[in-house]
Amino acid sequence: MAGIYIHIPFCKQACFYCDFHFSTSMKKKNSLVNALCHEMYLRKSTITEPVETIYFGGGTPSLLTSAELEQLFNCIDELFQVQENAEITLEANPDDLTEEKLIQLSASKINRLSIGVQSFFQEDLVLMNRAHNSTEALNAIQSAKKYFNNISIDLIYGIPDMSLAQWKKNLAMTLDLEIPHVSSYALTVEPNTALKSMIEKGKIKPVDEDKAKQHFDVLQETLTEAGFVNYEFSNFGKPGYFSKNNTAYWMGKPYLGIGPSAHSFDGKKRSWNINNNAKYLKAIEQDELPLEKEYLSITDRYNEYVLTRLRTMWGVSEEEILSNFGKKFLDYFIKESKVFFEDNLLEKVDKKITITLKGKFLSDGIAAALFYID
Repeated sequence: MAGIYIHIPFCKQACFYCDFHFSTSMKKKNSLVNALCHEMYLRKSTITEPVETIYFGGGTPSLLTSAELEQLFNCIDELFQVQENAEITLEANPDDLTEEKLIQLSASKINRLSIGVQSFFQEDLVLMNRAHNSTEALNAIQSAKKYFNNISIDLIYGIPDMSLAQWKKNLAMTLDLEIPHVSSYALTVEPNTALKSMIEKGKIKPVDEDKAKQHFDVLQETLTEAGFVNYEFSNFGKPGYFSKNNTAYWMGKPYLGIGPSAHSFDGKKRSWNINNNAKYLKAIEQDELPLEKEYLSITDRYNEYVLTRLRTMWGVSEEEILSNFGKKFLDYFIKESKVFFEDNLLEKVDKKITITLKGKFLSDGIAAALFYID
């Protein structure tokens, strides 16, 4: 099965921590939607199998009008074979989810909402320069539940000045709202962001990794006790509500990325579009694909397999390493992973090797230590 990711590069304002590609000017939004359709036409031969997931990311896809969404769906239906029960997700900001907007979205093909709450505390939202306030966050979720069953919210932990009590309150409010899926990420200081500049100038406290680890441990314990499954390091879902889009990514399935800065993967090759709206529009208008390609070596593919699978509950399979990459890589994995078994950071159950609860917060570092270096 394949997936389609559509990048909507527009936001009302810039969050201080964000390093994704977007513009706060809406002047070219209509032209951009037309270009997205044309790029799909230019790349229609890329996907020959049924589409299992469609994901509108950004940016802020909830800024799309009903007409713009309908235009994109018409293009998708014309060019690709979409499964009848495909998961179709739209990322949305709480301030966009008015009753009228939710009615419009529920009448479209969207069947899953991913709502960017980040925190239910106003001081956190101000620190991050979010466009919504805490009241809008609560109201948006309560209203969305009237029209959508499959809802996910994003929460950020490790925010400077966020106490453990506040983080626990965020989680308690999430559970009270009976949301079936939560994606939760540590606040990360990315280069060339306002957050990094403000920390360097002393306007915001530095991110405390020990605090983030404490928040993660509480996140893990609280959601697991409430019946959520931590199927991927940052993703928690009730049974039946795992994100098909997220799962496909971590399991190495192919996907087509449409729009400026969007990435694609076909199993052996990655490509990514230019992250400039004006240059993207100009290229597409000239029937050119403004993308770069990277062909992955067998070592690259092994390393990505280890990195992605160790983040999930499905883990690494020695049989898959042998069949997909060969004995050299299997021997290397067995040799290098030994120390992590001894330290109770890895475990093997039913032929799958996974990160233990003790090692979860260290999963990316453990994977990096298992990378094969040519």
